[in-house]
Amino acid sequence: MDRDESLENTAWIEKIIHDFIQTSPENTLKNQVNDKAWGAPLVGFSRGDDPLYEDFKDHVGPFHLTPLEFFIAAFGDRAIQAKNLAVISWVLPHNTATKIDSRKETFYPSERWARGRIFGEETNRKLRKYVVASLESKGHRAIAPVLMPEFSRAISEKYGRASTWSERHAAYASGLGTFGLCDGLITPLGKAMRAGSVISDIPVVPTPRPYTDHHEYCLFFSHGICGKCISRCPVGAITKSGKDKDRCYQHLFPVTSGYVKSNYFFDGYGCGLCQTGVPCESKIPAKQDVQ
Repeated sequence: MDRDESLENTAWIEKIIHDFIQTSPENTLKNQVNDKAWGAPLVGFSRGDDPLYEDFKDHVGPFHLTPLEFFIAAFGDRAIQAKNLAVISWVLPHNTATKIDSRKETFYPSERWARGRIFGEETNRKLRKYVVASLESKGHRAIAPVLMPEFSRAISEKYGRASTWSERHAAYASGLGTFGLCDGLITPLGKAMRAGSVISDIPVVPTPRPYTDHHEYCLFFSHGICGKCISRCPVGAITKSGKDKDRCYQHLFPVTSGYVKSNYFFDGYGCGLCQTGVPCESKIPAKQDVQ
């Protein structure tokens, strides 16, 4: 397939993702005013044979599956080559009202943020299914890794809590952002977001990665300044050494899960305080953003 057709595929995929988020009634916080969960998305692409996917397996653990391994698990096609697979990744930024509400909080999640974590992720799940179905309608095989039986949680010897596929790492490989001190992905739309991905055998044009280091957008690592996510964490899970995933998890469960159920009256949880009220909340930060 020539480059022109790959470019057409890339543009078409970007459009269906944007259209879903902009027009689908599924993009909702399910609150009284029916706010949209997500603003306009950012979409990126990488190839299944991108060396980063093997690097993730080496660094995170052998349980972390490559795009090719997920595809073979889904279709049993051992003839398919990694170079013929595309990883389609997207970033969904929280809406402005959600971020404003979250900035005001110091311990528990705001209601909008908790709704974004639960009902917004429902939107993300439906978007994954929609992208898969759209690709299938054009004769391409497609899967969403986190919706597959092969997706599971695991423990990395080096990093602790992990999983067999990481939406944030796929986004990093697809040119959408780099990691911050709190492990969140800093993107051109900021860190207050969620990510999703689909793998398909459709030819696309990979998105250039405008960075060379996985911490490049984080001012703490790139310039030795900021670190504002440290003080935003209500339980001290973020330090200059990084993020204590277990301490973070213990705040989510049972602390925030109990609070959400008792105060917002739905089963949910969330925090995200380190993603708001910081210079990287809604953009790639610059030195002048730190005062």
